[in-house]
Amino acid sequence: MKRGKLRVLLGAAPGVGKTYEMLEEGRRLGEEGRDVVIGLLETHGRDATAAQARGLPVVPRRVVRHRDVELSELDVEAVIERHPEIALIDELAHTNAGGSPHAKRWQDVQQILDDGIDVITTVNVQHIESLGSVVEQITGVAQRETVPDAVVRGADQIEVVDLAPQSLRDRLSAGLVYPAERIDAALSNYFRLGNLTALRELALLWLADEVDSALKLYRAEHGIQGTWQARERVVVALTGGPEGETLLRRGARIAARSAGGELLAVHVSSQDGLRSSTPGALAAQRTLVESLGGTYHQVVGDDVPRALVEFARSVDATQLVIGASRRGRIAALLTGAGIGATVVRESGDIDVHIVTHAAAGGGIHLPRITGGALSAKRRLLGFALALVGGPLLSWLLVTVSSPASITTDVLAYQLLVVVVALVGGIWPAVFAAVLSGLTLDYLFIAPLYTVTIADPDHALSVLLYVVIAVLVSWIVDQAARRTRVAQRAAAESELLATVAGSVLRGQSAVPALVSRAREAFGMTGARLLAPDGSVLATDGEPVPDQRMVALPVGDPAAPRATLELHGGELDASARRLLDIIVTQLGAALEHTDLTETARAAGILAETDQVRSALLSAVSHDLRRPLAAAVAAIGGLRAAGPSLSDSDRAELLATADESLATLSALVTDLLDVSRVEAGVLAVSLSPVDSAGTVLAAVDELGLGPDAVELALDPDLPLLLADPVLLQRVVVNVLANAVRYTSPGSRVRVATSRLGRRAQIRIVDHGSGIEPDRQDDIFSPFQRLGDTDNTTGLGLGLALSRGFAEGMGGTLTPEDTPGGGLTMVVELPVADVAAREAAS
Repeated sequence: MKRGKLRVLLGAAPGVGKTYEMLEEGRRLGEEGRDVVIGLLETHGRDATAAQARGLPVVPRRVVRHRDVELSELDVEAVIERHPEIALIDELAHTNAGGSPHAKRWQDVQQILDDGIDVITTVNVQHIESLGSVVEQITGVAQRETVPDAVVRGADQIEVVDLAPQSLRDRLSAGLVYPAERIDAALSNYFRLGNLTALRELALLWLADEVDSALKLYRAEHGIQGTWQARERVVVALTGGPEGETLLRRGARIAARSAGGELLAVHVSSQDGLRSSTPGALAAQRTLVESLGGTYHQVVGDDVPRALVEFARSVDATQLVIGASRRGRIAALLTGAGIGATVVRESGDIDVHIVTHAAAGGGIHLPRITGGALSAKRRLLGFALALVGGPLLSWLLVTVSSPASITTDVLAYQLLVVVVALVGGIWPAVFAAVLSGLTLDYLFIAPLYTVTIADPDHALSVLLYVVIAVLVSWIVDQAARRTRVAQRAAAESELLATVAGSVLRGQSAVPALVSRAREAFGMTGARLLAPDGSVLATDGEPVPDQRMVALPVGDPAAPRATLELHGGELDASARRLLDIIVTQLGAALEHTDLTETARAAGILAETDQVRSALLSAVSHDLRRPLAAAVAAIGGLRAAGPSLSDSDRAELLATADESLATLSALVTDLLDVSRVEAGVLAVSLSPVDSAGTVLAAVDELGLGPDAVELALDPDLPLLLADPVLLQRVVVNVLANAVRYTSPGSRVRVATSRLGRRAQIRIVDHGSGIEPDRQDDIFSPFQRLGDTDNTTGLGLGLALSRGFAEGMGGTLTPEDTPGGGLTMVVELPVADVAAREAAS
């Protein structure tokens, strides 16, 4: 029997419209004359979904009794017996009730497919097994119901039912996804805008990978070898050298220019394992690749260019990033085309980027201008060219010479001297000029095979020849010297710009300047020492017994610090630059001192502000209950026995109320002092959130007309201090009741979010502007409310301090439709205990 086809509708989150799309497709197929039935449908109380299902035949569900509860599940046997052409089965990842033929609904679907029935089903991205941990990191909710990746990937057709995150939140707010009592919690937890955006990207990328696999399979089946640039894939070639980081970051930028771009890094190792590379550098670069969202690969091959191109083709790469060759021009001329040129020639339709990486070796290095203008390597190469080129040229000229070709012979030797001058500078050129002059005299000027010159004109020609050669080589040497001076000036300018930038960056200036100084002068180590010998900043590793340069920072008579550079001596030009760096170091140290002074002054200013607020609060808020208590007691004393019982009782009640108020105010002051000082005593234990909420409601004397409770009965115990938690709930709840709109109720809801639990207190008042929400937690702050009967303005400040003291948080959020929602978030007791045990 031919197996049925599976079609999966994939969504990023509940409510995007998967089930609606499934029913709509079922109706369309039914109108085309196909036999379509509903095998199982979950409407979740959504009217639009139920309306879409009307008119489609339904296979009755099978009733299962589990733990004395009747549950309805998909009746697989009934669907097979009915044997429709297409079955619509919702929620592929569902876990069946105990006693069902299969543990999972996807296993039911597999049996139906085996019987030749096509199935259209739905699943959310969070239920795909390989993505469960990723979704938990994003949302904080662990997924218990999952479906294996192989089941979804094995579908004949996968479609993403997409909806913009804000549109989904709008649907949720309008009550089209969940009942009204679940909307606030859903919007603030799972259905946050960031969560939905991340889940949407996850679903699209998962499907893109699936499409990519299908594309590779198609190309393999049809023998297609060329690259199809359906997606930007950037391959970065790593050698293990210091330029790797530069290449990886350039490749990451190229990949980021297109949506869905991929970054792949590859290192080619030889078959005998002898190709030089730095394991530590490769390990660091592998970590960098993964942090950039790419993947690391290693292939074996002795032909590096061919191995790179073959790997790039195997992964359908569109871009290949390689580093510029480290070889010089002469070395490239002598050894032939390098890896870069070969890769470019063989890459075909893959774009190749050759990235220069002079700075990847470790910062700015100042070229030295002492000694010869040209390097010793170039001078040796010039001497070698003179010694090898001279005899070869002489042999060639002797074989073709004639008495009339003396001019050609002289010009040929002159050309040799010019070439040697260009390569090796003045001294190899002088050597070549003298050698070729003697050779000319010996082989081509009569009398032959002697070093004597019969004609004075010939002697003058040889002398002029040597002079011209020396002049040409001197000009080449001066040009090289000026080039090096220009390079030095450019490097100095870059160094000074970097130094200035380091100072402007503030706190990181001192270590940055020390690091730049070591790099610029090629030292092995550098450190900045305080007058007491403590190390303020260091870079590199000083080697014992090395030469050291030490300069005082600041006034030489009383330096603020001393800069030590280990690893060599410095010339006058380098000393001048080092003096500039030392001056900037002094400025950076002074900036650091000023910053610390400003910070200390800021703390003092804040303390003074709190003290002023405290004095203001005491003068206004403590005076009223204190005056009332004094007046009541004074009245009792003055009236004596002549006071009536009712008046006596009234005065005693006034005194009692005033003293109780005064006691509460003083207690709040002491509590906020302990919170500010960080000495709050906290005794953590498992606490029932429902009991705490009910106790707070009773303490405030609130009834059902003022408070609506939505407490999760399955919420585990919280890890909190029961006394402090009740104070937090009482303070926040009293504030919400006071500011909620007349006729509306404050809603208190509890829920779990991953390893944390939340107590949400929702009011529907005027709310608070987002930029002022943090102000409500400042001590002695009433946001302009001048009613002195409300206390010192410490309630929310204390509540946040108490919550943070218990390892939790107290955060404000906007209530949908207007108002303020205060969220108390604390760890779940069983999770906290497991983490402590581990």
